Amino acid sequence: MIEVDTTDLKNSLKKYFGFNEFKGKQEPIIKNILSGKNTFVIMPTGGGKSLCYQLPALLSEGTAIVVSPLIALMKNQVDAIRHISESDSVAHFLNSSLTKTEVKKVKDDITSGKTKLLYVAPESLTKKENIAFLTGVKISFFAIDEAHCISEWGHDFRPEYRRLREIFQEISDVPIVALTATATPKVQHDIQKNLHMLDATIFKMSFNRDNLFYEVRPKKDVEKNIIRFIKERSVKSGIIYCLSRKKVEEIAEILQINGINALPYHAGLDSSVRAKHQDMFLMEDADVIVATIAFGMGIDKPDVRFVIHHDIPKSLESYYQETGRAGRDGGEGHCLTFYSYKDIEKLEKFLHGKPIAEQEVGRQLLHEIVSYAETSVCRRKYILHYFGEKFDEDTCGEMCDNCKNPREQFEGKNEVKLFLEAVVDLKETQKAKYICQYLIGNATQESKSYRHDQLPTFGKGKDQDHIFWNAVSRQCLVHGFLYKEIESYGTLKLTEEGKEFIENPVSFKLLKEHDYSSEEAETPIAQRGGNATDDRLFKMLVDLRKKLSKEKNVPPFVIFQEPSLHDMTVQYPITMEELANIVGVGIGKAKRYGRPFIDMISQYVEEYEIERSQDFVVKSVVNKSVLKVHIIQNVDRKMPLEDIASSNGKTVDEIITEIEGIVGSGTKMNIDYYINDQLDDEDQEDIYDYFLEAETDSLDEAYQEFDGDYEEEQLRLMRIKFMSEMAN
Repeated sequence: MIEVDTTDLKNSLKKYFGFNEFKGKQEPIIKNILSGKNTFVIMPTGGGKSLCYQLPALLSEGTAIVVSPLIALMKNQVDAIRHISESDSVAHFLNSSLTKTEVKKVKDDITSGKTKLLYVAPESLTKKENIAFLTGVKISFFAIDEAHCISEWGHDFRPEYRRLREIFQEISDVPIVALTATATPKVQHDIQKNLHMLDATIFKMSFNRDNLFYEVRPKKDVEKNIIRFIKERSVKSGIIYCLSRKKVEEIAEILQINGINALPYHAGLDSSVRAKHQDMFLMEDADVIVATIAFGMGIDKPDVRFVIHHDIPKSLESYYQETGRAGRDGGEGHCLTFYSYKDIEKLEKFLHGKPIAEQEVGRQLLHEIVSYAETSVCRRKYILHYFGEKFDEDTCGEMCDNCKNPREQFEGKNEVKLFLEAVVDLKETQKAKYICQYLIGNATQESKSYRHDQLPTFGKGKDQDHIFWNAVSRQCLVHGFLYKEIESYGTLKLTEEGKEFIENPVSFKLLKEHDYSSEEAETPIAQRGGNATDDRLFKMLVDLRKKLSKEKNVPPFVIFQEPSLHDMTVQYPITMEELANIVGVGIGKAKRYGRPFIDMISQYVEEYEIERSQDFVVKSVVNKSVLKVHIIQNVDRKMPLEDIASSNGKTVDEIITEIEGIVGSGTKMNIDYYINDQLDDEDQEDIYDYFLEAETDSLDEAYQEFDGDYEEEQLRLMRIKFMSEMAN
């Protein structure tokens, strides 16, 4: 227990770290630790958490044990402490990467009193020989970095963290310091309970990072959007997060061939390659790191200017922590996320096979991130509400897409009252999803067995859909009319304000929410006003296509299909390479038919002084899809499509779709061997002649023309044959 006055503490801060002043609540935190009290620090990324335990360790007698989850993180922190010290012995780490000789050196330095900070992985701390060694050493305190790993409700739960308290008790009865950058009230309580430190002094800083701009875009043309976004911020540092190693490699390669200095980082790479890529990013030899979540913890790079999520994270805590790596110096930080509900469905599949309780937790965390992505309320307000902090959206200062481009508002007093009454009728025992289905009158087996379909509010909201009622539930939560009972995995309960609203309803403005459920996703904010179809050019291109089709004696759609023409009026391609990147074109078709289209568009761009949204070429990586190669090779071998499908875990319909894509982008494929088993020569000739005369390649029109004589699959196969022979 050390009593230190402010002057002495500031002198030590200057001596060891070179700072004149403490940041935020660092000073009272350090004094609390030095006075021998249990301490709980909840401080956002970039707030200076590490210094809170590093300085007390340097000033205390004995060695502070710091539990840290990642080897890379330990190494970084040890290096940082050694840089400010006269001796390397001041800090060490103890983990599986050390040799026996290195472990001996660490233990000798601790025994001789030279080491003030020892970083350990929880796995290393559980080893009997390490416990026996540390029991005979003077310990100043235990610090747990990334303490959210203790909680099953945290975004990075690690079972080995649950044993830390019993190990600490075995080693020494000294104070505990728990530190985290992300903790909801539930996680906070869980950590304190598990560590037996409910008596801890809690230091909770605001979670608001007012220099960060939060934006969510629909997941459409993602690579193109990312390249444009980065090129608009030339030579600025950024991180792109992807969920899979494969996607990391793909995106890094696409960026590289488009002239962006990017490197991949994931656990599948050799450790020396990972370290090299991390150092290149820190030393500014690379501008962008494309990574799985394995990257970033403890990376002390203050000038990361953007964090892009190619895939939505598994929880709002993960999202907050990862976006928190932007703008740590207080400067610009743009947090851009691409969202599609299909990604959520993939993440839900990963939960299958896990214990029921873990599945429930996982689904609840996914529900929160979906709500965040789809909400129209101030994103900053939504995040802070999740972490138990109140925020007035009027002070956001247009630092999120929803405040910068506000959604439509409408009077929702009656709808809010109805939703709250439904919660009461259901005796506050149901989650939002169930209540929404209940309100639209969806009589499920569960609602019938509990006789919920006989309650007065059942079906009262059937004039709206479940998406609408989901929006109402979110806005009631953020407004404080409802809260979620975490123990029962998200059951909705009324607050006093909610009960008051039912008794005395007042005007309540609801926001129209984002709807990402349709295939036609809305245009990204950065492109609004700049990528609507140019109707005038579209008509010119249609006329040109018609003229060429007569010259070449082929149907117009053989030259370019309508989606390709639409994309040309958005992208304005003026080179063969740009045209090859247009939807449904490819290099073969571009070379065969593209020249007159390029000439027309170039002239049009010049005449009307068009500012092209695509002022750079998005070069695509040569398609190395294993599936496509497999299909082409096996079609060449005349393997039945059923066999190709089953060997790839696909349906025949999915294989035909893949073949349509291959042929559509300019590759010839001969599937006559398969068609001959499905249709006789006369039928083939009949369908082929139809496509030869048709104005469109629409299957619906073909089906109607033949009055259902042929199945859709047969028409699709003949269309592939026709396009392969006529268009490629």
